[in-house]
Amino acid sequence: MIRAMSTPALDLRAGNLRLALRPDLGGSIAGLWSADLPVLRSTEPAELATSRLSGCYPLAPYSNRLGYRRFRWLGHDYTTQPNFDDNPHSVHGVAWQRAWSVVSSGPAEAELSLTHPGDADWPFAFELRQRFVLTPDALELHLAFKNTAAQPQPVGLGWHPYFHKRTHSRLHIELTDRWESDASGLPTRRVAQPGIDGEVGHLGFDNCFEGWRGAARIRDEKLSMRLTSSLPYLVVFTPGTKPYYCVEPVSHVSNAIHMAEPASHGLRSVAVGETLDAWMKLEIAGA
Repeated sequence: MIRAMSTPALDLRAGNLRLALRPDLGGSIAGLWSADLPVLRSTEPAELATSRLSGCYPLAPYSNRLGYRRFRWLGHDYTTQPNFDDNPHSVHGVAWQRAWSVVSSGPAEAELSLTHPGDADWPFAFELRQRFVLTPDALELHLAFKNTAAQPQPVGLGWHPYFHKRTHSRLHIELTDRWESDASGLPTRRVAQPGIDGEVGHLGFDNCFEGWRGAARIRDEKLSMRLTSSLPYLVVFTPGTKPYYCVEPVSHVSNAIHMAEPASHGLRSVAVGETLDAWMKLEIAGA
């Protein structure tokens, strides 16, 4: 679980953009503002209590749900631990619930690191680097995962940004398929999805999507944003009763490790010593 604050909060600025980081809370973004306007769900870093309430956190070594906290890999059975209330599955990996270290920081860039030795939450050792680059009109995030275990391990990467919901928040995303889910959130079948184009308040998604093409366009009465990534899947979450919504670039279908062909659903087998990289970019302009 997350430990008490052991490294200072970081504050990055470029033009009108301000990025506040809490390395000790899962390597998370406490807030992103354009002038005083929140872009992501934003909290002053000293007031942020957990990474789960942050503006964005990294997903590693898997995205979304790992079904019933167990999996089979290379002929061996493994278990994980509860980490998300009473959810029957493990959720979002382990990186978001660990304290990260600051490798370097400057006025508009920072790099964090996490060393995971392998434990009851995830059995394999790995190292992560996360880099933040802020420019006057964009935020870039980079992840590098290195397998330091004694064997290949299954890996997925991603980010979980929470966007600030406004009256006319709207999504336009070109994609081809949606994974329907059971009551516990595990995907059950893939169906055609002719893109997403509508006001967030009228959408009811909590799904993983395939066939993402081009930039995800995120707009409201204040801001116009373009989200791009090296990662091919998106998880879109639009809760009707919350002041936020999520558009999450991820590398694999949720619970891919339990599917018949995990690799065909994006899960990677990362060899000993191998590195897996990912990036996402959020471009930000006035409406």
